[in-house]
Amino acid sequence: MKIDGDKKSLRILLDTKGRKGKVVTIISGFQHNPNVIEEIATILKQHCGAGGTVKGRDIEIQGDQRKKVEEKLILLNFVVK
Repeated sequence: MKIDGDKKSLRILLDTKGRKGKVVTIISGFQHNPNVIEEIATILKQHCGAGGTVKGRDIEIQGDQRKKVEEKLILLNFVVK
């Protein structure tokens, strides 16, 4: 399946709260169905070489992956704020 962000706007945040000091990159603002969000999460995890999960409509990637995630999302035609 071809993923096209259709110039939708997303936010990338760094979070450590409730994670015993470990850093997680959070991507929020998805307006897709859960299956597409899962597919995007898989693409991002493979691109970053890191684990992660989908929580609601947010994707969490382990570690500070902001730069790699932003590069990949731009290639997928998303706008990153």
